[in-house]
Amino acid sequence: MRRRLPISACLMTLNEERNLPDCLASLDFCDDIVVVDSFSTDRTMEIARKHTDRVFQRPWPGNVGQRAFSVAQARNDWVLVVDADERVTPALQEEIVAALASPGGCAGFLVPRRTFYLGRWIEHGDWVPDRKVRFFDRRRAIVGGTDPHDRVDVEGLVGKFRSPLEHYAYRDLSHHLDTTDRYSRTAALELRKAGRRFHARDLVLRPLMRFLKGYLLKRGFLDGIAGLAVAVGTSHFVFMKYLKLYELERGLDARAEKSPPATRSPGE
Repeated sequence: MRRRLPISACLMTLNEERNLPDCLASLDFCDDIVVVDSFSTDRTMEIARKHTDRVFQRPWPGNVGQRAFSVAQARNDWVLVVDADERVTPALQEEIVAALASPGGCAGFLVPRRTFYLGRWIEHGDWVPDRKVRFFDRRRAIVGGTDPHDRVDVEGLVGKFRSPLEHYAYRDLSHHLDTTDRYSRTAALELRKAGRRFHARDLVLRPLMRFLKGYLLKRGFLDGIAGLAVAVGTSHFVFMKYLKLYELERGLDARAEKSPPATRSPGE
């Protein structure tokens, strides 16, 4: 049996029976695997318990809250944060092992993410290199961010890994659109909570600039149809975020019983 290392791998799940087996298999070098589930209705819990007895269930408080809870359950000081639709490659594992043995004073490490979408790996555009702190010393780290995007902030030096996490983001276009619908609403709620006000220019300029940045400046066009879809999809997310802010301001969102009042208009 291979030796497992004192690393806590922390992940969140909700109906991930399709992705979870491969994700957990890629974490078999970690001696502590923490799975925090939001009451899945498929075989997620059954699959998770085959790999670890460190499985928790709790209501979904948002990405930031759930991520913070998962990290708080870690038994080791060094934590690896992954999502169920991600895989740790052998090359990335080697870098993690080397960093654990000799962190060089770093409190955390940025990990790039490589996404498989529409039948190909995305190599350009807004999704590349998608670096985030994913491996860190939790004694010197805080989970923060703004829903729907969590973030890990560390006190100290931050190193960089070269090998990426493999990310299988969306099953198909319908899954992508469903995710955009959910995430854009969450983002609009956060804007509203922060006191942001809707301006018509946000619907025109922000999506346009996001598209031009991803498709032209970051050369998304080199990824063909998939690259175009990424650029349009990212622009669509920005458009929907501000359109839903408009909807919230005017009380048109049937799902919002009461939206936080908008009291100020800070810069982005």
